[in-house]
Amino acid sequence: MHELYGKQVRLADGMMLRRETDNRSYLMELTSNNLLHNYELEATLVTEPYLPENMHGGWESPTCQLRGHFLGHWLSAAAMRIYETDDAELKAKADAIVKRLKTCQEANGGGWAASIPEKYLFRIANGKPIWAPQYAIHKTFMGLVDMYRFAGNELALTIADDFADWFVNWTDKFTRDQLDDILDFETGGMLEIWVNLYEITGKEKYLTLMARYYRGRLFDSLLKGEDPLTNMHANTTIPEVIGACEAYEATGDKKYRDIAEAYWNQAVTERGMYATGGQTNGEIWGPKMSLSNRMGLKTQEHCTVYNMIRLADYMFRWTKDPAYADYIERNIYNGVMAQTYWHYEGTNGYAPTTPTEGLIAYFLPMRAGAYKGWGSKTNDFFCCHGSMVQANATFNRYMYYQDDKDIYVNQYWDSDAYIDINGTNVTLSQRRDPLTGSFHLSSTSSGKHTINRTAAEYAHNPDTHMIYLHIQTDNPVDMNLNIRIPWWITEACEIKVNDELYTTTEEKTSYVTVSRTFENDDIVSIRLKKGITIYPLPDDEDMVAFMYGPEVLCGLCDEERTLYFEGDEKPENMLIHENEREWGFWRSQFRTKGQDPGMRFLPLNQIGYEKYCVYFPLKYVD
Repeated sequence: MHELYGKQVRLADGMMLRRETDNRSYLMELTSNNLLHNYELEATLVTEPYLPENMHGGWESPTCQLRGHFLGHWLSAAAMRIYETDDAELKAKADAIVKRLKTCQEANGGGWAASIPEKYLFRIANGKPIWAPQYAIHKTFMGLVDMYRFAGNELALTIADDFADWFVNWTDKFTRDQLDDILDFETGGMLEIWVNLYEITGKEKYLTLMARYYRGRLFDSLLKGEDPLTNMHANTTIPEVIGACEAYEATGDKKYRDIAEAYWNQAVTERGMYATGGQTNGEIWGPKMSLSNRMGLKTQEHCTVYNMIRLADYMFRWTKDPAYADYIERNIYNGVMAQTYWHYEGTNGYAPTTPTEGLIAYFLPMRAGAYKGWGSKTNDFFCCHGSMVQANATFNRYMYYQDDKDIYVNQYWDSDAYIDINGTNVTLSQRRDPLTGSFHLSSTSSGKHTINRTAAEYAHNPDTHMIYLHIQTDNPVDMNLNIRIPWWITEACEIKVNDELYTTTEEKTSYVTVSRTFENDDIVSIRLKKGITIYPLPDDEDMVAFMYGPEVLCGLCDEERTLYFEGDEKPENMLIHENEREWGFWRSQFRTKGQDPGMRFLPLNQIGYEKYCVYFPLKYVD
């Protein structure tokens, strides 16, 4: 099975396109001089005695031991954008940056191409304290490899291939025990890079590096069924396990797959998660099924969200288990979208009292009364700054998968998938009907108002995802369309083909397979009913979060609030729609019923600078 992405999937969802556009604008806004400053400084190519204008700070400051890491993320995000859209302007900028990196490499002697000095690696080899030099170096390799794979830049591959020779020579001198000690310093995705370069070049040296970067102290513990994760730094190990996933796909060695599956079992299945899909607090894994005492200001690091989505993608492709697609959906809505590129939705006549944008929230606090801490455009550049630009460059991913004539529809966002089924070109167009009967989206949008039945038929919010899949094909084509039925449906799902009932199902986290010879202009419709559901903490069933479909709702409050309800009342019924419709769209806003004082609830991904609460203690009263 393989994923459809890049030019194979075109986004049409307005919300996703806005985020991708914001991301592209940010990539273009950052100057090449500032992005390259630490590389050129390390290569002694900076001759000006003055600091550059709008010089990058935070983790990109010349005094930071991880300086230069962000450019690798930038190149990777740019490459994915180019692969999806053929963005000529962005490609010209990225290609020019790669040329300057080659100049830096040549100035360093033809091998070293990093933004930090070689002596940083000698320090870790000698057991001396240093932050995480290989983490930063991995980002450089990642950007170069992605520029080759997705943007066709041959020079980027040459730089990476020559740079790899330095690591072959450096690691030659170490015993296995010494290598294991070195790998205890965070390496990011170095194993993944060696696998990528082996797949691209077929060179034996990368098999050597793969063996040397085998993280035995983690991997062997997982294979033994031990728990090496509790209270350990999460995003050190996730990229290492992604490297194991790549190694399995490149070599077929099942040991690597066993490592990845054992990791997922330890990290997710046996450990539990917040309603958002996040699992960490203070960047570490919590105890298994014990989160109630890990509800701080530093929960859900964005990097872990991004990398666990990537890991779930491997798991899905190997197993076809829709639970992994559910996991990806949960983390996109309540992680990536909740922690990046927030915009204030203005109201005529109201002046906002807080900033109108939020760029990246390193963490997503679960503490009651907390608020998101947004990073700046040029003064922070922490790790999640980098995963932000990558995550928002790839919203056309994780939606469609293909296994011969089996097509899997995993996510529900407006899009077009271009598919080759045994030589027949098929376009699968997915569109969601908002069931509003109107396209009037604001006081300044088109004034066209067509009288129709839908507007009156759905007088109130229908609480429904109504999806249409339109098949376009030059010739009849045999195809199995596997439609994901998500975990959050509240009633039986209804599937129709050309307006005739095909089947209904109440089975959550499953697939309905529509098998037929599809003709041009066939239409498959999917009706998914949603509502309020509760999601308790794994170790405290009376501490719950509220969800509306796949989205986590949060209450607007500045301290913990207990919610009271009678013993025969369902907690799900505590929330009712508030201000359910404006113009031609349904709003996902709610308020409490029967609580004094009342409280408003909004989707977590719509929260900007407000104080909020995700989890609420429930108290039963007679």
